[in-house]
Amino acid sequence: MTGKHRAKSATVLLVDDEPDILELLELALTKMGLGVDKALNVREALTKLAARRYDLCLTDMRMPDGDGMQIVQHIMQNSLDVPVAVITAHGNMENAIIALKAGAFDYLAKPVSLDQLRALVKSALKLPQTGPSGDKALLGHSPAMQKVRDLIKRVARSQAPVHISGESGSGKELAARLIVQSGARHDQPFIAVNCGAIPTNLMESEFFGYKKGAFTGADKDRDGFFQAAHGGTLFFDEVADLPLDMQVKLLRVIQEKCVRKIGGAGEEAVDVRIISATHHDLAECVRQGKFRQDLYYRLNVIPIQMPALREMREDIPEIAQRILERLRGAENVRFSEKALHALQNYGFPGNVRELENVIERSLALCMEGVIEEHDLLLVPVEHSQPDNAALSSKYPLPQYLDRIEKQALLEALEQTGFNRTAAAKLLGLTFRTMRYRMERLGIKDPNGADDAD
Repeated sequence: MTGKHRAKSATVLLVDDEPDILELLELALTKMGLGVDKALNVREALTKLAARRYDLCLTDMRMPDGDGMQIVQHIMQNSLDVPVAVITAHGNMENAIIALKAGAFDYLAKPVSLDQLRALVKSALKLPQTGPSGDKALLGHSPAMQKVRDLIKRVARSQAPVHISGESGSGKELAARLIVQSGARHDQPFIAVNCGAIPTNLMESEFFGYKKGAFTGADKDRDGFFQAAHGGTLFFDEVADLPLDMQVKLLRVIQEKCVRKIGGAGEEAVDVRIISATHHDLAECVRQGKFRQDLYYRLNVIPIQMPALREMREDIPEIAQRILERLRGAENVRFSEKALHALQNYGFPGNVRELENVIERSLALCMEGVIEEHDLLLVPVEHSQPDNAALSSKYPLPQYLDRIEKQALLEALEQTGFNRTAAAKLLGLTFRTMRYRMERLGIKDPNGADDAD
C-alpha cells in the first residue's frame, strides 16, 4: 500500500495536556486528510494504544501523570507497529536524543513548525509495511555480522542520526544504504559526501550552497548538499576529517533544521536524516580536542560498529563465493580448496574491499576455470599466515617486492577513491613517482579517470 493511499485513512494519536496545542495540531493534521484521536495524559494514551492501532503517535514530553518517554517505552516494549514522535521544549535536544535512543521515530521542537510537522507525518506514513530487506545484502552468519543486521532493522524505521564506525573497506556506506532502503526515505535522495575530499575553502559552499554574486565566480544560485538531500538522507563519510569551524556550522544546522546559503539573507528549512561514518575512533578524537563533543553526541545517537573481515573468518568462504558469482559473469570459475583455505587464513587489512580486489585479480590470472592459491597473490601480513608460509612466498625476491608494492598502492588508491594525488600524499610519494609506479605495475583506474594535476 502506498503512502498516498495510506494517508487518506491514516489515524494519528495526539498526546498533550494543553488543549490549545491539541487543537492546533488536530487542525493541521485534519487538513492533511488524516483522522485524529486525542489523549490529555499518559494513562489515557496507553488505554487508547491498547484499544486500536494508530499509524502515528505524537506525544508531548511533559504531562501531569508522567512523560512522553513512558509512551515511547510502552510502544517499544510491546512491539506495537506504530511510529512515535515526541515534542520537546525549544533547545532541549537532550530529551530528543534520549527519546531517539529509546526508539522514537523523530522529534519536533516547540513552538511546533507546521512545515516540519507535515514533513514528519509524511515520512512516518511512508514507512515500508514489510521488514527490512537489507539483511540479505550483508553476508555472513558470524555473531558480529548478525549484530549489525539486527541494529539495521531497529534503526531503519527511525529518523535518529546513526554513526557507523569501522576500518576502511568494512562496508560502512553499504550499511548506510541498507538503513535507508528499509526506512521512510527509501524513495528520496541519498547524498554521500566524503568529508575528507572537500577542500576547506570550498566546504561551506558545498554543504550549504550560495547565492549569485556571493563571491568571485558565483555567477548563479547553487544548492548545497543539504538542499540536494531535502526529504532524504545525507551520508557524511569520514566525518572526523571535518575542520572544527565547519563542525560548529554543521551542529547548528542539525539543531535548527535550517540552512543559510553563502550571501543569502534568510534561512530555509531542510528535512534530512543524517548518517555519518569514519574509520577513526570518534570518541578518541573528542578526547584529543579534534572533534566537538556536542556534535559527537548529536551524530552518535545510534552507534553501529562494522566488524573487520578477520573478526568473521568463518564467513569468508561464503562472502568470497558470492563475490566470485557476481564478478565472473557467464564464466564457469571456482575456488580450489587450498585457495579458500588461504583466503580464510589471510588477515585482510583492507577488509571486504580488499577481498573483492583479490578475487577480481585472481579471475584474470587463473587457468582452466580454477582459482588456485598462487593466483590470489596474497601479501603476507601479521596474523595472516604461519611464518614458514610467509617465508616461502618471498622468493623470487623481485616478484615478492612487486607484490608488496602493488598491494600498498592499491590500498592507498582504494582509500582515496583512486585519486592518485591523494594516494601519493598518503604514501609519502610525489605524484610523478606515484604515476610511474602505477604504470610499471599495470595499475589502472577502473573508472578511466586521470587526475594528472
